[in-house]
Amino acid sequence: MVTVSVPAARLERWAENFATRHGETAYVVEDGALAGTAADGSTFVARLPFGRAYDGAAEPSTFAATVGAPGEWGVLLVRKGGFAVARLAGAILAEHKIGQRHVQGRTKAGGQSQQRFARRRDNQARQAYEAAADHAARILRPGPVVTGGDHAAVDEVLADPRLKGLTVVEPWLPVPDPRRAVLDAAVAHAQAVRVEVANA
Repeated sequence: MVTVSVPAARLERWAENFATRHGETAYVVEDGALAGTAADGSTFVARLPFGRAYDGAAEPSTFAATVGAPGEWGVLLVRKGGFAVARLAGAILAEHKIGQRHVQGRTKAGGQSQQRFARRRDNQARQAYEAAADHAARILRPGPVVTGGDHAAVDEVLADPRLKGLTVVEPWLPVPDPRRAVLDAAVAHAQAVRVEVANA
């Protein structure tokens, strides 16, 4: 089983290519997703972004037509080395902030030196998370937010009481230290259809 991200504009073509490779494909709607089973036994399950359920016709073109970003939503990416926060209006980036923070690397020293480095690293990481939470509270609005980066770091930021109005939705984005290119890719990925493919 592999999972691929397919932009809505390319989903119909993706389904055609799937049928070309695996044979005539029958479609059904189940559990809020579009599922396809090909003549050779290969299957796929396509899910709408933002955790939404699909209940339309069992055909790729209709499914693709329902894909769309919410009116207002957000992206929150956090790692120890930095963060990116963005608010979007549909597919348009309305406001964003990207920040890098230096966090001390691990040391090979032992004893008290190692403990001192560990405390310094923890303090630096906490300051980075606080900065991310400050910008998230300023930029994001209550509603859906797609998160990614490091699970523990994201949880630390979302624990800020100012962010309790956010609703975390799928997908989780496993990203490297956030830069502008990483944020742009995350925004595109968040809006794509997630397709789980099982080849026979």
